[in-house]
Order: sequence, then structure tokens, then C-alpha cells
Amino acid sequence: MPKDSLGDLEFLILLAILRLGEHAYGVSIAEELDHRAGRGLSRATIHVTLRRLEQHRLVLSELGAPRDDRAGKPRRYYQLLPAGIELVRRSKATYSRMWHGLGAVLESSR
Repeated sequence: MPKDSLGDLEFLILLAILRLGEHAYGVSIAEELDHRAGRGLSRATIHVTLRRLEQHRLVLSELGAPRDDRAGKPRRYYQLLPAGIELVRRSKATYSRMWHGLGAVLESSR
């Protein structure tokens, strides 16, 4: 069931995964969103969204190796699938079209 549009949070999470590359896991995604977007989100919110993105076949997850610093529990790493990359491109284009011509309106409302 592929998606044809992204919500704000989904878009930000996909961008965070792209930025983080092979280091994209729940906590690193949360830190990236907090640092770059000023969005302090709970782990539960992020994981629910990641599961939804995976169900829509926009991201793929896989477990890393067990880690001693996590009592042997592995991290789940995420990467964008081609459909996810394409949807990010389309969403960026949509946002750009909506922003086009608004600079003067935003400046005049100061």
C-alpha cells in the first residue's frame, strides 16, 4: 500500500534517515530531529512512525549486531527504499511550489 504524500513528521523522519545514512536508528533519528528541526519527540512517536513508513514500503529496517552496551540487544537500523526516496523528492517539489512567491508576503507581514 504505497503512499502518495507525506505528513510533516514522516517527511522529517525520512530526511533524518537520509542524513544519518548507515547510522540511522531510533535514538539517532530522535537526536537529529531535535538538533536540526527543534522537534523533541518521544521514542514511541518515532518508532510508531517508522513502523508505518515500513508498512508503506518507504523504509527498510534490519537488526544490527548485538551490543554489549545495550545488554546484548541489537539496534534496528533504517534505510530508505527507492519508493521512499521518490516520495521525498515529490514532497520537496510540492513544498517548493507552495513556497514560491511567498517571500514578499512573509516579509511584508513583519
